[in-house]
Amino acid sequence: MAEPLSQMKLLLKPPPTIPSPVSPSQSQHKPMALSLGTVASSRIFASSSGARLSLRSSSSSPSLLSFSSSLKSLAFSPLSSHFSRHQRRSVINASSSGEFSTVASPKGAASDPEQLKSAREDIKELLKSKFCHPILVRLGWHDAGTYNKNIEEWPQRGGANGSLRFEVELKHAANAGLVNALELIQPIKDKYSGVTYADLFQLASATAIEEAGGPKIPMKYGRVDVSGPNECPEEGRLPDAGPPSPAGHLRDVFYRMGLNDKEIVALSGAHTLGRSRPERSGWGKPETKYTKDGPGAPGGQSWTVQWLKFDNSYFTDIKAKKDEDLLVLPTDAVLFEDPSFKVYAEKYAEDQETFFKDYAEAHAELSNLGAKFDPPEGIVLDDASKQTAPEKFVAAKYSTGKD
Repeated sequence: MAEPLSQMKLLLKPPPTIPSPVSPSQSQHKPMALSLGTVASSRIFASSSGARLSLRSSSSSPSLLSFSSSLKSLAFSPLSSHFSRHQRRSVINASSSGEFSTVASPKGAASDPEQLKSAREDIKELLKSKFCHPILVRLGWHDAGTYNKNIEEWPQRGGANGSLRFEVELKHAANAGLVNALELIQPIKDKYSGVTYADLFQLASATAIEEAGGPKIPMKYGRVDVSGPNECPEEGRLPDAGPPSPAGHLRDVFYRMGLNDKEIVALSGAHTLGRSRPERSGWGKPETKYTKDGPGAPGGQSWTVQWLKFDNSYFTDIKAKKDEDLLVLPTDAVLFEDPSFKVYAEKYAEDQETFFKDYAEAHAELSNLGAKFDPPEGIVLDDASKQTAPEKFVAAKYSTGKD
């Protein structure tokens, strides 16, 4: 009989330094990226041989946050092969000595419904204090966005399975800076061991949208985590910001996920949140009149004036083309150039209610891509019939350039 998981421990070794994101001079194709305020950079990665931890203060170097604020955590190694896949779902708990122990998530459903609800409340408090809505949206998207509809087997098909917590996937260029998002939510994961990483990533992403004033996302939970870095997808499944053929590239990436033109445009509207930082993604200005004073860490270039408020201003601002301090990437501009994309972009610029409806549906679909649910039907946290209207969103104090 196997010894209890609670007695098993992993010793940590210093990790290698992650290379900086590819600069514009090194590559023509820059990954889409969001960035957020500077936080202490805690880097914890996993390899097939063991978990490794390195803590780095960001006081002397730039923060690596980048979805941006353009939207994979503390990672751990798989347990011994003689445990079942279900038993091998594990979490990391840090001790003051810097060592970590792995303990199995409870058997039964992948995540505990009550812990999910409590985790959601903690995420709301995190958002209020850290202004980290964009990076949490990016975290959920990048874990789910590796899905390939042409691959049937789990987890080879990619998708929302928690693989983004491992070093091999964090090192993908498109994921530069996401270690900061993982650092932000790891204390919540430690507190609620009955919640999988796959669920926590998607919970954080949907909650960030809703707390920024966006629509209620019809989410379900119960996603099973992959157990090791050998189950991470290969690099290259996420979209670039500046490909030679923006429309064709977007369709190649999102059609592979099983999404359509309407969903591509609706999801692009999430760029109403966040900023892009050139030192991380190669795109945008170091700062603008809208970002020079934060909220959160100052700097970067935003797509919208109030870049922590979810609305349809992404579409109205691109259409207007009047403000050089607002970012427009090639994959943004093409939404009003491609005939099929333009139909939806024009509609969303005129009708925020329609945008919210289509966005909520597309976000929920994206969050389910590739996931294996336990129970198979998933776990719904909210009774739609009892939902009340969300509180009116009050934007944070933004830089205006008028002070």
